[in-house]
Amino acid sequence: MVCRLEPTAKIPEWLSGSFISITRTREELSIVCEQFEIEDVLAEKDWRAFMVAGPLDFSEIGILAKLSDTLAKESISIFVISTYDTDYLLVKEKKLLQAIEAFKNDGHEIGGIK
Repeated sequence: MVCRLEPTAKIPEWLSGSFISITRTREELSIVCEQFEIEDVLAEKDWRAFMVAGPLDFSEIGILAKLSDTLAKESISIFVISTYDTDYLLVKEKKLLQAIEAFKNDGHEIGGIK
């Protein structure tokens, strides 16, 4: 799920799991984590993640552009997270099978899906 908290909020104690991304800006504290029930937090739920096989070199160009273009042609919106080693493209669960098919049709290999 993708959560939005106030920019001055502390990292929540409820945060746990094997997939967590935390970004703080002047405007918000954004947390992406595994989905569970939580109250009083603005959250977008039902996301599934594709992990780009990595590690990726910082000089590599166009990987996200190519993948996001594949999904854009199918009218599939994405939420992207980049880490030091790789990238993750999140799609809404209701679009997961369509995204898998789009990637396969564009010649991409699909491994495990988180």
